[in-house]
Amino acid sequence: MDSIKTNFAAMTALQSLQNTNKEMLKTQSRISTGYRVASAEDNASYWSIATTMRSDNKALSTVKDALGLGSATVDVAYTALDKAIDVTSEIKVKLVAAREPGVDREKIQGEIAELQNQLQSIGESAIFSGQNWLSVDSSAAGYNSTKSIVASFSRDAAGEISIGTISVNAEAIKLYDASSSAVGIIDGLRDNSGAIASSGTSVAAMDISALTDNATDLETLEAYIKGVDMAVSEMTTAATNLGSVKQRIGMQKEFVNSLMQAIDRGISTLVDADMSEESTKLQALQVQQQLGIQAMSIANSSTQNILSLFR
Repeated sequence: MDSIKTNFAAMTALQSLQNTNKEMLKTQSRISTGYRVASAEDNASYWSIATTMRSDNKALSTVKDALGLGSATVDVAYTALDKAIDVTSEIKVKLVAAREPGVDREKIQGEIAELQNQLQSIGESAIFSGQNWLSVDSSAAGYNSTKSIVASFSRDAAGEISIGTISVNAEAIKLYDASSSAVGIIDGLRDNSGAIASSGTSVAAMDISALTDNATDLETLEAYIKGVDMAVSEMTTAATNLGSVKQRIGMQKEFVNSLMQAIDRGISTLVDADMSEESTKLQALQVQQQLGIQAMSIANSSTQNILSLFR
């Protein structure tokens, strides 16, 4: 039915053109932003998941930085321990040389004293980012013998988050302890067997300048050798443990990096737009838009045909 009050054809063409324009705006938005789900109104569920995963990925990025910092701290402590082993081994060499009757032990002590000073310097210099694991004061407020390195961030199915750490026992690797009630490997008193005890002489305080060739002094010298040898063994164990920790940190850092990439791929699958699909769709919508405009033009011209009937 033709009517001059209501143009049904024009109304239908207009509705179709409006729908086409709406789809074009949506497609153009996806092409310009690169997102299929750019906000909650596009898909509330996917947007929520993607937003949470993006937040977790930022936390993992911080974990990755923390692992790098922890790796550097462990590396500094390991390097210092390695050098301390060399210096302590040299002290052992000097003590063994001093065991020979008739040698000038006072001169040898001069060399040992310099090596002891070097050990002190190594312990005090093993600092990274304000942390020194080799020269400590266990009596200081806030001291914690367990050094923790942030290693992971995870979220379970219920949404609860947890932080994983890699721990290093500073008590097993420290060389010096300024506390009056605790000792390290170098400043700990050692008995005749070489083990750390409540009495004896530490590697840091050994002095052979006054020792003679009598049996008692030679026994003392041999006890010093045992003590230094035990210290080298303990430092070797400590360095081995630090090496294992450093290897684990490296492996965890690689895992976190791979995990971040996997999460990025997961987010992309949920919310990223397929640009090839969207560009093809845009071309089709442009054709539909042109046809809709032509349909509107034809529908609007129908009233002119009615006027011709009254001429």
